[in-house]
Amino acid sequence: MARARRLLADTRPLRESKAFRRLWAGSTLSAVGGSLTLFAVPLQVYDITHSPFAVGAIGIAQMVPTIVIGMAGGVIADAVDRRKLVMVTTSASAVASGALAAQALAGLRSIWLLYAIVAVSASLSAINAPARRTFIPGLLPADQIAAGLALYRISFQIMLTVGPALGGLITATPHLGLSACYLVDAVSFAGSFYGVARLPAMPRPAGTSRPGPRAVVAGVRFIGRTPVLAGAFLTDLNATIFGLPIALFPAINAERFGGNPRTLGLFTAAIGFGGLFSAGLSGPVGRISRQGRAMLYAVAIWGAAFSGFAVARTLWLTLAMLAIAGAADTFTVVFRGTIVQQATPDELRGRVTAADYVVGAGGGQLGNVEAGALGSLTTPTISALSGGLVTIVGAAVIGLALPAFSRYRAVVRATEPEVAVPPARPEVPTDTPAPAAAQTQT
Repeated sequence: MARARRLLADTRPLRESKAFRRLWAGSTLSAVGGSLTLFAVPLQVYDITHSPFAVGAIGIAQMVPTIVIGMAGGVIADAVDRRKLVMVTTSASAVASGALAAQALAGLRSIWLLYAIVAVSASLSAINAPARRTFIPGLLPADQIAAGLALYRISFQIMLTVGPALGGLITATPHLGLSACYLVDAVSFAGSFYGVARLPAMPRPAGTSRPGPRAVVAGVRFIGRTPVLAGAFLTDLNATIFGLPIALFPAINAERFGGNPRTLGLFTAAIGFGGLFSAGLSGPVGRISRQGRAMLYAVAIWGAAFSGFAVARTLWLTLAMLAIAGAADTFTVVFRGTIVQQATPDELRGRVTAADYVVGAGGGQLGNVEAGALGSLTTPTISALSGGLVTIVGAAVIGLALPAFSRYRAVVRATEPEVAVPPARPEVPTDTPAPAAAQTQT
């Protein structure tokens, strides 16, 4: 019984930190609302255009501001009170969700208007998300950071599981539709305000550089001379650019399952269910020391699962492959986040966390563009299959090219022995987004 309990997620951060508990609860509520928009926008674009490339182009609308503004957002987060910054950007994001609801209620079918609102929302997230991620090291001791990130992954997987399924039901319900999804998202920002409003002030860290290009360059140079950070970011980019076929979901759903919105909702929900299952059994994660190697294994499993998804013909097998991918993604994100937080000094935390966000979000968006473009040139099946196989090969290449990353040992719980990651084969279905979408990776 005690051994079984050790498999469950470590809930010490929720039990021991009231501030973390409020932040986690509010973020979870807001994330579920946000997932309705993540479901609705691709569906609305596909309904207007019936083009996988147009759906993938949503990634361009998100990727450009994410990359351009992302690192600048990290510099801002290092130079101001991070709590106040998050409050301001959260307010603006709620307005952007309201604009999506307004265009849907008005019956507008402007693909460019959708892209523009999505770009504004991505710009705000590029500032908000890095600043928000810096809260965790200030609220939790070092040996609880991995546990805190795993709990946030549970929140993310709840979003992926509940949101798309709920979105499919709302969209298919008469007199509701896509506009209701956007409205629920706008209202759900109240949860985010609840989580952040009562946090202590988080002023500019001592020793922080002044905002400007030199501060950005300092953050990039630090990543470049820290092999474990470079390895973590490259591994994540490999997974999201080549192995994230979210843009293909509407086309594959239409081709194989008749285009039912409920079925489309199950696709993303299956990823969320797999991630929620693995996050719930994330207890051993805090005891794994070789986190670089573990991240490489998880990414390889992610690629293998999406390769299986590409060739599956029955709904149950399709959903099973997506669930395995989601389970692998949980470990990938937790390991990457722990490496970033433990390997970065506080005066650079905003900038490195911003780079982490740009990699996670920008890579997923670029992956949507790649998958959608290749799916239009060939077929959705070929695009998804080739991407998964390239991801597996890429993980092996990174492990060989960056031995310092695969040998990296993280800080683990002081009260329990270290557990090294055992050898594993990519095809073992035990294990992601972002982005995503979705991150789905966040």
